[in-house]
Amino acid sequence: MRRAWIAVACAEHVRRGREGGFLQVCHGKPGPLRRIAPGDGVACYSPSVGFGRGQPYRTLTAAGIVAEGEPFPFDMGGGFRPWRRRVDWQALAGVPIAPLLPRLGFAAGRRNWGRALRFGLLAIAPEDFALILGAMAAGLATGDGHGTLAPCRENSA
Repeated sequence: MRRAWIAVACAEHVRRGREGGFLQVCHGKPGPLRRIAPGDGVACYSPSVGFGRGQPYRTLTAAGIVAEGEPFPFDMGGGFRPWRRRVDWQALAGVPIAPLLPRLGFAAGRRNWGRALRFGLLAIAPEDFALILGAMAAGLATGDGHGTLAPCRENSA
């Protein structure tokens, strides 16, 4: 793994990306996806279940390794052409972020840790990525993760 990232998206959109083998961030803008490269690790943080809905979720919902290839536009209809990047998602359970915050470098000791995520894509230390992967693997093994989501109803990923 070269570098590691946290991408921010609602859980329904992350689920759609996992099913399709892609990552889409920042409302489909290409710039953030050009910052990541094949071989980079990416974990998804979902502050909510659905886009534009206030139901809090605050869960790490997916993790994988960026696949070969460049970001690409995808026509979703209605003139919406968001950019995506291929990701090889791992079979992991979603886990709440709160128990990990004291050990994550970008969040430890910070009451306003969420501000670091406000731009939708954050470079993190490889150690943070390893911690996230370990917690998600443990959640899968114990069945304690937040793995079940309602079907996505939005027309965007």
